[in-house]
Amino acid sequence: MRPTDRTGLAIVLSLMALVLFDAMGLVIKHLSASYSAAELSAWRNLFGIIPAVVALAMSRGWHQSGRRMRMRQWKLGLSRGAVVTLAQLCFYLSLGKMEFATASTITYANALFLTALSVPLLGERVGLVRWGAVSIGFVGVMLVLRPGSDAFTPVALLPLGAAALYALVTVQARTVDDDVPTPLVNLYSSAAALVCSVLLALALGGFSPIRSLADFGWIVAMGGFGGTAVLLLVVSYRMTEPSNLAPFSYFGIPLAFVLGWVFFAEAPWDALFPGALLIAAGGLMILWRERRMQRGSEQ
Repeated sequence: MRPTDRTGLAIVLSLMALVLFDAMGLVIKHLSASYSAAELSAWRNLFGIIPAVVALAMSRGWHQSGRRMRMRQWKLGLSRGAVVTLAQLCFYLSLGKMEFATASTITYANALFLTALSVPLLGERVGLVRWGAVSIGFVGVMLVLRPGSDAFTPVALLPLGAAALYALVTVQARTVDDDVPTPLVNLYSSAAALVCSVLLALALGGFSPIRSLADFGWIVAMGGFGGTAVLLLVVSYRMTEPSNLAPFSYFGIPLAFVLGWVFFAEAPWDALFPGALLIAAGGLMILWRERRMQRGSEQ
């Protein structure tokens, strides 16, 4: 247990982050009718970088290291931002074209991709239990996507691509030197994502004029929601072990369903169940196995 372990507060902060992430998604879906996914990604990164700076300023590790801004692996830090940009593009496109809960649920397959990517990129050994969990989660993804049926469209692959890319970002973070403060890594990625998303938006047709003051307010809120959610996650993961928080991330699946129903009158029961339950079950099995392995190594 960490000296600063405050698991209860950390869980509350992580759940608040989930709510803010879903709030950001609702705003993105609302604005998608007027602005492209690339534009929304750029605006989100512009206003979202402010909480990233705040997180760094609050970091005790950064202050103890002399407030250095340089990273030995700066190329890795910047490349994570490029991957984040592609992930955002896929996810934001899906939010504009799919039901909110369906797009959000599919992205929870990132735990499955994380396990698969950890083998070639981190050299980890994955046993039968975790591969079995990945298989269960994969079956859940197929039940939600329903390939081969009339309900399947290629658009449904967008949130799956976002899940894979977000998993890649997480794997990249695990290769960063241990002495580099997490908020500094996050700031590098956020700055790179801002530059990449602006360039991508310009390459795909540029920026549309903001149509109203209300739209501007929604854009600022979108960036604030996303950036603050990342800040809360950084703070919560510094309070306790990640394995204590990870299971609560699946609270986002029913939350996304409720929010989609309330704000967009969506109720995709047939599309999500039982597939969503299998996705969550697969992810939770992976987390359970990793936690048991961690406890075994500590004894």
